[in-house]
Amino acid sequence: MTEITIDPVTRVEGHLKVTAKVDDKEVKDVECSGVLFRGFEVFLKDRDPRDAQRLTQRICGVCPSAHATAAALALDNAFGIENQITDNGRIIRNLILGCNFLQSHILHFYHLAALDYVDVTAAGGYAGHDPDLQSLRKFLARKHLEPFFPRYEGDYRLSRKQNQKACAHYVQALRVRRKAHEILCVFGGKMPHSMTIVPGGVTTTPSADKITSFLSGLNEIRRFINNVYLPDILMIARTYDDYFAIGKGADRFLSYGVFDLEARCGTPVDRSCFLPQGVMDSSLNRADTDLAKITEEVTHSWYDDQGGNTHPSREKTTPLRGKKQACSWVKSPRYQGKVTEVGPLSRMLAAYVSDHNGAKNIINSVLSEVGAQPSDLLSVCGRHAARAIEAKLIADAMAEWVLQVKPGVPVCVDYQLPDQAEGVGITDAPRGALGHWIKIADKKIANYQLVAPTTWNASPKDAGNNPGPMEQAILGTKVQDENNPYEIVRILRSFDPCLACAVHAVDVKGRNLREYKIS
Repeated sequence: MTEITIDPVTRVEGHLKVTAKVDDKEVKDVECSGVLFRGFEVFLKDRDPRDAQRLTQRICGVCPSAHATAAALALDNAFGIENQITDNGRIIRNLILGCNFLQSHILHFYHLAALDYVDVTAAGGYAGHDPDLQSLRKFLARKHLEPFFPRYEGDYRLSRKQNQKACAHYVQALRVRRKAHEILCVFGGKMPHSMTIVPGGVTTTPSADKITSFLSGLNEIRRFINNVYLPDILMIARTYDDYFAIGKGADRFLSYGVFDLEARCGTPVDRSCFLPQGVMDSSLNRADTDLAKITEEVTHSWYDDQGGNTHPSREKTTPLRGKKQACSWVKSPRYQGKVTEVGPLSRMLAAYVSDHNGAKNIINSVLSEVGAQPSDLLSVCGRHAARAIEAKLIADAMAEWVLQVKPGVPVCVDYQLPDQAEGVGITDAPRGALGHWIKIADKKIANYQLVAPTTWNASPKDAGNNPGPMEQAILGTKVQDENNPYEIVRILRSFDPCLACAVHAVDVKGRNLREYKIS
């Protein structure tokens, strides 16, 4: 038996290590490790609750808007104002989060995952009059090889012309991502770590000029999704159609629902969302999400064991680096005790089963282009297709939402900071289900817990020795060349894992305040 260790896995967000044991070219065992401690739950304690939507954005520079949204929703819930959020406040929150979804999906395919399938060396050939391809050739000619090299060689199947076209789209996608950031700033102020999402709504004042500017930029992104992103996904799916049968993963899929269509009332999951909540299995049977059925355990994680499965609202985060049998800073969330995948695939399954907002027809139309069935979505190619389909659904919906914003109408409601309270904020981030749980005592944060999407997907084995979703997706995979395990990284990147992001503390003059070494 051969052991393959990839550390770090490149072209993912954060620090990921994977170790696979291969026998007769088949993966028999696998271990995913998150090797960076996050610690936000620790230093949020004793702070003003209203710091949460600011500080938790620093968890991730790619999807900070999702953390701002989840934190604000948790505070809305704790303050008892979730059913008072104005339409303007709700819609503008959706627009900010929607921009973050679009840039993240485009980033993932073109700048993280596509290079597993596109041979960038083809850009060294004839570029014609394509300015994007010409600029990429000049970049490579100056020997600026990162992030294109080093890479796993082999199994590049696109024609020379297709490779050149995809490389040109790589450059074009950089500009489109920037456009998504720019229109987010219309209502969010800046990106990353926007300023305007707060408890009670938002702080930005809408105007006709802002609405027009936002819609103009959004339409540019929509054209790219329709004319470039979706066709490129179809090209990859046709060429690598065997990856519809590779990387299935878990048998259970979870969505919290995202993009509220009305002010929240009742339980956190009892609400109308553009993309619906639900728990599905591989046979596409669906049930409503029940937050009480979510637990986390730390059997194989570097945290003090609290005696078994614990609901996030009652959980503590106590690092224990030398813990035996542990391999990861990622905990092991489970739904009803079972391994559960989250992400665009889960959302598209929920939308497909409930035929939500016409999603079923769009999904069937895209799948028919490559001769695939809905069950084929449970795969590497399926995750990429789900992400592109979702980008189209969200972008088209945003074009309607922005026209519903009304200048001169309130965007935020007043509230009182309670002495004691608990709250939960659930939404979906680009990478999947995101939950924030807060407990307030003496007007300060007494406990804060969050379960991020990659906590679900990159979780290590639990007490029952059940591998997490990414681990299950790799198990049984055939590895053609143990020295060149491109199959493994293709599976990993289809999940778009995001393990952690880090920031440095500086004063207003840009000087480092203090440096810490953690061993």
